[in-house]
Amino acid sequence: MTKVEFFKLKRPERARVLCDLAEEFYLNGQRVLVMTLDDNQGITLDRFMWTWKKGAFLPHVYDNGSVEGHDEPVVIVSEEANPNAAGVLIMGAPCSVDFIRQFRHVIDFAETYDETRLEESRERFRSYRELGFNPVMR
Repeated sequence: MTKVEFFKLKRPERARVLCDLAEEFYLNGQRVLVMTLDDNQGITLDRFMWTWKKGAFLPHVYDNGSVEGHDEPVVIVSEEANPNAAGVLIMGAPCSVDFIRQFRHVIDFAETYDETRLEESRERFRSYRELGFNPVMR
């Protein structure tokens, strides 16, 4: 069964929190897939992962179709594909339910600093619950 967790964001800092989580899973020996909204967001996150924390190294690749990410422990994508056979999905952008079901652990975000985004998060949370995922808020 897929475990779904929501992380509350009180400020617009999703990229930093996303990197912290990716690093935590990577250090625990797990492969991670990060979903982004589009190429622009994927490229931006790829660059951010190189500099987000002084002294940290998070081996990753942005899979834009011209780079193979099969061996990388962390892969950034903007389309629903799992090139590195990750067990963990960090949703920087919404994904289909069928795609989510392919992972052991899924991370989503509740952006409490913005009313529109918060309501979208609540809708996803309710939807996951109705589909039997039993999401938890952290």
